[in-house]
Amino acid sequence: MLDSIPNNVNLENNPKLQRALQRWNPNFLDWWREMGPGGFQEDRIYLRTAIGVGQGGWANYDYVTMPEYRWGIFLANPRQGETIHFGDHVGVPYWDQVPGEHRKDLRRLVVTQGDTEPASVEQQRLLGQCAPSLLDLRNLFQVNVEEARHLWAMVYLLHSYFGVDGRDEAEEMLERRSGHPDRPRILDAFNKPISDWLALFCFTTFTDRDGKYQLASLAESGFDPLARTTQFMLMEEAFHMAVGETGIARVIKRTAELMREGKDPESVGAIPLPVVQRYVNEWATASYDLFGSEDSSNAAAFFAAGLKGRYQESDNSRYPDHVALDDVFEAKIFEEGSWTTRQIPLRRAMNACLLDAYVADCKRVLERWNAVLKEHELSERITLPSVRFGRHMGIYSGQCYDIEGNPSDEQTLQSRMVDWLPSQADYDLVKRSMVPVYEPGKIANWIAPQAKGVGGQELDFEYVQFH
Repeated sequence: MLDSIPNNVNLENNPKLQRALQRWNPNFLDWWREMGPGGFQEDRIYLRTAIGVGQGGWANYDYVTMPEYRWGIFLANPRQGETIHFGDHVGVPYWDQVPGEHRKDLRRLVVTQGDTEPASVEQQRLLGQCAPSLLDLRNLFQVNVEEARHLWAMVYLLHSYFGVDGRDEAEEMLERRSGHPDRPRILDAFNKPISDWLALFCFTTFTDRDGKYQLASLAESGFDPLARTTQFMLMEEAFHMAVGETGIARVIKRTAELMREGKDPESVGAIPLPVVQRYVNEWATASYDLFGSEDSSNAAAFFAAGLKGRYQESDNSRYPDHVALDDVFEAKIFEEGSWTTRQIPLRRAMNACLLDAYVADCKRVLERWNAVLKEHELSERITLPSVRFGRHMGIYSGQCYDIEGNPSDEQTLQSRMVDWLPSQADYDLVKRSMVPVYEPGKIANWIAPQAKGVGGQELDFEYVQFH
């Protein structure tokens, strides 16, 4: 199989790397058959396969069974003549090999990112059994195979640059399981179950958007192979986010249509807007925690070393200061009965800077969703929960803030949770809506159709050929 892997890393002339991947690949395929999309491994899916980094090279469509998908290894084009542009190594040429003093931190960054990729496949493995349309089913599988390709990208780095330790880490990524009581995935949000498509759309909107910002910060890295690998991953991540954002927009549109007709959405198997809002609250809040603590010595160390920058760190108009030694980040926090401003040294606040950029992006997404409601002349609006609400990481963890970020007390907070987060009744309602629709051109009643097909095809194209 290895001779068929699309790549631009000179794999055919690297016997050592070939041997390492040959040992890893059978375990990967075993993992995919066990934990990949359940019940569809023998079906032919109209998928996009990346075969190069040039224009159009990552968008080649054809039918393929998923175990035979050509998971490629790609790095973006070299950054010619550039140097490290932030932290303590400004002006130093990019590293082609792992600097010894940063080996542990770089490996940690690669492993943490890599672990999220198979985790999301595991979380989504049963969703094909309740897909609302054949095109949605195909899009789910596209996301799944690309997440697995991102795993290959991180495993390539581990095998190529981290020796025995890297090979061990690559094996362990196939041994952990999302939600497993003894061997869970590293980050909590990737251990949450995704049992319906509304959760999938929230995950790909909010959690994959976290992935965008983490990958973008790594794309600034002074370790050139990591930066160039994540730059290419970002192109595919954009599709995953689009699946989520347009998916929620379609749910909102269908519910709005029914409301304009004077119908109760729940009575006809659709999803009421308050339920959509509670799902948004759940997944946005879980995704906030993925950024880590707003005050972090690890973030400071990563920035100082030139390993992980801010979002679009190289943009001088966004960040005139790329050393970040003299400034502070100000965070409002409610302590001892009053609001205070906590000043965090800027280097220690890099996670907070990344989270701020993420929240601004999420607000733009919600503006587009709310435009759908406005178009249907409805007064309801979807809102984004405060970054203080329900946090388990960072300076707001363990504190009582309501959904808008106002201070509260434990009793009041718990009494309002049914208004803010999904209840079992909400999950049951959504589950009842999840009726599979596999006929080309047809769609479930709880969601509006896509605007167009993919790969140049029409909406009624046979995107999945069942065996």
